[in-house]
Amino acid sequence: MLNAYFYRSMNIPDEIDNHIASLPVPKRSDMQTLHSRILGLLPGCKLWYEDGRNSEGKIVSNPNIGYGSYTINYANGAAREFFQVGISANTTGISAYIMGLPDKTYLPRTYGDTIGKATVTGYCIKFKKLVDVKLEVLDEVIRYGVEISR
Repeated sequence: MLNAYFYRSMNIPDEIDNHIASLPVPKRSDMQTLHSRILGLLPGCKLWYEDGRNSEGKIVSNPNIGYGSYTINYANGAAREFFQVGISANTTGISAYIMGLPDKTYLPRTYGDTIGKATVTGYCIKFKKLVDVKLEVLDEVIRYGVEISR
């Protein structure tokens, strides 16, 4: 019998498709476009899907779609694999996460004034609709984030 993690990991593309299909129409098309765009930027990358539930099944966050893989090394010597880029639909719009950045001032300092109508923090870009951001700048941010976290 397959363990739950292995079985679940075999169905991640289906989980992602089901999640995107469950979103309201305007957000659904933005998330599908963003998902396809990231797959084009990172062909063959590892895919992640987190449904936002903790081990007890309680919803604790919005679902996340993740791309790529890097290792988080903790001070106590432990390590954990995690996605490099993530996207999430939420009540106010969409968030794009760029994980593993060593300098939490880099994104807002470098892209805050050029990405468009978005809030840029140390690892997150939040926007209402995809048309609010300059896609070529978002592509650049994603490529940078993947390269720096390798």
